[in-house]
Formats: sequence, structure tokens, C-alpha cells
Amino acid sequence: MVCLIIVSLTSPIHVHSNTLGLEMNEPEEEQPAFEIGVVVPKRNVKAEDSTSDSVEVLVREFKKLGLIVERVIGVADEFIKLAAPLETLGRAAVSLQIKKRTHIGVDLQFEWEEFEAFVRQPDGSLFSWSERFHCYQHLIYRIENKSQSAIILKHDDKELKWEIGECLLQKLKSESIVKDVFPLHDEIKRKKLIHSWALHWRDFTKQPIDEIYSYYGTKIAVYFAFLGMYTRWLLFPAFFGLTLQMIDFGSLQLLVLPIFFICIILWAIMFSQFWKRKNAALLARWQISYPIGADAGCKILGMEWGSLQSPIEIIRKWGTDNTKEKEVFQRNEWFGRIKRFRNDAFVILSIICLQLPFELAYAHTYEVMESDLLKFGLTTIYLFAIQYVTQIGGKISVKLIKHENNENTEKRADSLVYKVFGLYFMQSYIGIFYHALLHRSFSTLRQVLIQRLLVSEVLENLLENSLPYLKYSYKKYRIRRKKKQEKGSPAGKILFSFRVEKEYLKPSYSASIGNELEDGLFDDFLELALQFGLIMMFACAFPLTFAFAFLNNITEIRTDAVKLLTMFRRPVPRAAVTVGAWLNIFQFLVVMSICTNCALLAWLYDQEGKWKIEPGLAAILIMEHVLLLIKFGFSRFVPEEPAWVRANRMKNATQAQNMCSKQLLRTMSGGEKAFGQVKCSNPECKTVPSSEPIQEDL
Repeated sequence: MVCLIIVSLTSPIHVHSNTLGLEMNEPEEEQPAFEIGVVVPKRNVKAEDSTSDSVEVLVREFKKLGLIVERVIGVADEFIKLAAPLETLGRAAVSLQIKKRTHIGVDLQFEWEEFEAFVRQPDGSLFSWSERFHCYQHLIYRIENKSQSAIILKHDDKELKWEIGECLLQKLKSESIVKDVFPLHDEIKRKKLIHSWALHWRDFTKQPIDEIYSYYGTKIAVYFAFLGMYTRWLLFPAFFGLTLQMIDFGSLQLLVLPIFFICIILWAIMFSQFWKRKNAALLARWQISYPIGADAGCKILGMEWGSLQSPIEIIRKWGTDNTKEKEVFQRNEWFGRIKRFRNDAFVILSIICLQLPFELAYAHTYEVMESDLLKFGLTTIYLFAIQYVTQIGGKISVKLIKHENNENTEKRADSLVYKVFGLYFMQSYIGIFYHALLHRSFSTLRQVLIQRLLVSEVLENLLENSLPYLKYSYKKYRIRRKKKQEKGSPAGKILFSFRVEKEYLKPSYSASIGNELEDGLFDDFLELALQFGLIMMFACAFPLTFAFAFLNNITEIRTDAVKLLTMFRRPVPRAAVTVGAWLNIFQFLVVMSICTNCALLAWLYDQEGKWKIEPGLAAILIMEHVLLLIKFGFSRFVPEEPAWVRANRMKNATQAQNMCSKQLLRTMSGGEKAFGQVKCSNPECKTVPSSEPIQEDL
């Protein structure tokens, strides 16, 4: 039996200058919401000595941090709720040296006394969900033993020693007293999102992106913005493909299909480029500077570049002979690249030697089968089996990435995406290539595409929406069963009345390959990428696939929203301001689709297999090269960010540069005395080091 400690952070606040009892520079805040949970074991007997009881000590330490404590008794758990006032979060943000956008457009370190100078979030709150979560972690994980000796803590009959300087929460987790730490939903905001997002079917693709960003953070908001834009853009190829499917063009089919193919490729190229513009506009609207690394500071060779150093220290460190530093950096860079190449080569060889024969065997078996029902059953069994194979490959990729020298967590996640997508790419398309390129059977190819779209999409939606509910129901069943087996338990149905208890029983939003580097968005993005490759690479064989994809994605927007809001715990915010490696994968699939569709058109044109360079085949070859040229040249025509975003960014950069220049000049007011201690890199420079101390006025 366990109990739950709930730590919450503040809801949106509003400043009222004329409120009685408040000073002009103090914000008035609403009642904080409970957003974080810490699970600890529950005991039926109250501790005799509360001064040394581990849970009681943890509660007292929470109170010392300024947190508000409230306890609630549930069916099988005791819930200790904690609320963090805004000032507590503000002090934590100062300790973390969080940088926030100011009203003049410059990102500066947050100062609690000057909170009015910083821009608020779209929902009116001072801190974003990601900032609040990191402030919370800083608060509870900084509880350390600051006394002069170790403290003896008790839990039931067990005693544990809390050493000097040791983190209390980590100590309790190592002793299995703290079971879990996870975020909780804000009920008021969650219900609003259910009505304005999950159940809003009037406008098929309209979503409250700003509210999603405020509640879930940047990464999830960017995903749903991408999904919404992708679905809207699918309307044109879906209508075009439906027209081709319904109208028999007869002898003009060989002319209409190349036109359709050209339009589809241009559509995909434009979508990729205009998404970059939309992404940049969203980040500008949310006052987020980019590019942003996933880590607060990039630790390379013992140096943390996210840390702050005075200009004189930088000059001392890098103004002298830096030949050795360059050599170390270059060696570290190339060793990292060699490790990544080694791991990539291992994954590619594994795909060729292990997965490729399996995929070709499935494709051949499918080809020789005569019954459509058997083919459908074989496809279903194959899709179930391959899920586990690719999950094993993904977990192996995670272990390989640990031995790579990536710059930060975001780079490691991108490396994982590339490796795992290679596994899924082989699994998803090799059988289709077999039918399309070897047998040249367009009727069989259309059957395979229909089965893949229907079976894979329906299967994925059923699994991702039913499994979380089944896991949640099973946990409730186990608790009820255990409760009924206890002596003296009350008769009748056991109800879970408290929302906190239900949230604890829900599964976490994790990726199928593990949540170490990726969350559940990995599977959602993977599903989109595989769908995009399927409809693009075989567009000429079955144009109707775009209509299937459009209808599926309309449903996907709402079902994913329902899944996040009702079936999973609130996800832990992750640092990502773009779709990352997935956009590169989409662009790779566009290039692949140019090659595959040109091959399909060539085989459709040269049905006799004579391979004569006649006008039709020559036109296809020329069209392939022209489309590839357009693909790589279109980015020069359409800039990746709107003009207003670029203007604002340049204005903010200029203001920040001016401020830094003035600060630097004031810092180096000692002038010759300060720089005299640094050797000039120019051989003609004969500056004599000064013996006087360096004066810094930061």
C-alpha cells in the first residue's frame, strides 16, 4: 500500500496595483493547482516518533521550502498535496538562472524583484509549464542534510542514515520509500481543453495551439501544430487523387499520372518549407529564442558553456595560446563522429543481414498465396510480429547511443530517431518494393497498399487508445482485489473518489522503445512518417491513398487529444522547439518518392520491357532530375522564417548586443591594467603584464 505526495505549482496570476494589503511590486496569485506527485509507502499505524519518521521529515522539509501541505486519505493511498506559491517558484527560478524574455525583447536572467519586466505566457502565467516543472525539481531535490552530523530516520522497523549533504528525496528513493515522481493534470485547464480541443469536431483541423503550449509545453504543441498543418495540406492531394480514381481517363492515363506526380512532389516540397516558416512564427509568438539546446549547458571536456564567466576570465582562458585546446576539440569531434559511424554501420548491417531476409520471405509468401482472406490474415500477423522485432531494435539503438559523444540530449534523441526509423523503413516498405519493382503487378501493389493503410492505421489506433485504458483498469482491479482480501475490509463496491488517486493509476506517456530519450510523441511521429512515405512513394500506383490519409489524420487529431487528456498521466515537459530529425526524414522520403514514382511511371510506360529511350521514357528521366533540382533549390526561393520574425529577431539581437557591449566596456574599465595580464596573440604585441589586480564591475 502506498501514499501519494502531490506537489503543485502555481496557476496563472494577475497583478492588481490597487489591491488592499499588497504592495505595488507584489503579484496577486490565484490558488495554486496541484501538478506534481511523489509516491511513498503508506502505513496503517501512525508513527510513534514523528520527529524521526522519514515521511514526516520529508513533509516538514517541504514546509520549510514554503510549500503548502494538505493530506487526503484515499482507497489504498494517502495523498499529501503540496502547493508552491509564486514567490517560491520565483526564488527557484533565480537559483536556476532561468533566462526569460523581457518586454524590450531581450532574454535576461530572471530576477524576482523585477518580475514585471518579464513577458508572461499566453495564458497569463509568469512561468511556462516547463519552467515550473524544473523549478519544482530544483526545490524538492535540493533538500539536503545541512547539519553537522548524520541524521537517523525511521520507517516502520527500518532505520536509515541520512548523511551530511545527501539529498533526502534521492535517499528515500534508493530505500524504496519514495516510489515515483510524476506530474499531475490541472483539472480546470484539462476540462477546458477537453471541450475546446478533444471534443471540438466542427472545424476538422482547428486546435487551440497556444493553450496546448501553456499546458503541455513546446514539444507537444509543435507536434499538434505540425499534425494540423499536414492534415490541412492533405486536402489538395486527397481531392486530386479522388478525382483520378473516380474518372477513367483511358489513353490519357499516361499523361495524367505524370501531372499528378509532379503536383504531389511540388506539394510536398512546399509543405516542408512552409512548415519551417510556421514553426518559426510559433516560436516567435511564444517568445522562445531558437535554436535552443536540450541541456542547460553543453558539457565538453569538463567545460560547461551554459555557465557564466566574466569577460576577463574568458580572455585569460582563450586569449592565450589555444593550440592545445583546438587539438583537443578536433580530436573529440572526430572521435564522436567515428563512434556514430560505427553504430550506424552496425544498425545498417543488422538490417541487411537479419531483417531483409525476413521481409523478403514475407513478401514472397504473400505473392504465392491465392486467397485474399489468407493474405489479409498474413498481413495482420506480420504487423503484430514486426512490432516486437522493431521494439527490440529500438532498445538496442538506445544502448548504442550511450556510447556516442553527442552534444546534448536533443542530439542523442535525433540519433535514436534516425536509427529506429531505418528499422521501420525496411519493415514497412521492402515488401511493397518487392511487389512494385520486381513483379510490376500494379493490382497486387494496390491491394498491399490498401491492406497496409487499413490494417496498420486501424491497428495502431486501437492499440494506442485501448492499451492505456486496459492498463488503468487492471491496476484498479488489482487494488480492489487486494483490498477485499484484507481482513476487516468493508463489503460492497470499492470506489476511487479522488482524482489524484486515479491519476496515479494511469500509465505514463512513454515511447514504445523506452522513455529514456523520447516520450510518446516518438510513436505518433513515427506513425505520421510511415504514412507519409507510403502515400508519397507509391502515389502513381494508387492516388486514393491521400484521401485515406486525410480522413485518418482528422480522426488522429481528436483521438490523440483524448488520449493525452484522459488516458495518460501528464507528460514530463521535454526541451524541443522543432520537430527535429523527423523533418529531415520527411525530406528524405520526398527524395525517395521522386525516384520510386519515376520508376513506376517508367515501368507503366514500358510494359513490354524493351527499355528503349523513346520520348516517354526520356521525359520521365528528365522529369526526375528536374524535380530533384527543384527539391534542393526551392529553399532558396522560400525563406525558412517570415520577414516579421526575422526582423524581430534581428532587433532583439541588436538590443542584446548593445547591452552586452556597454556591460563589457564597464567591466573592462581597468583597460590596460586588465588586458596587460593577457598575452596578445599578435607577435608584434609587446604588452607587459600588469602586477595590479584586475578590476571587475559586474
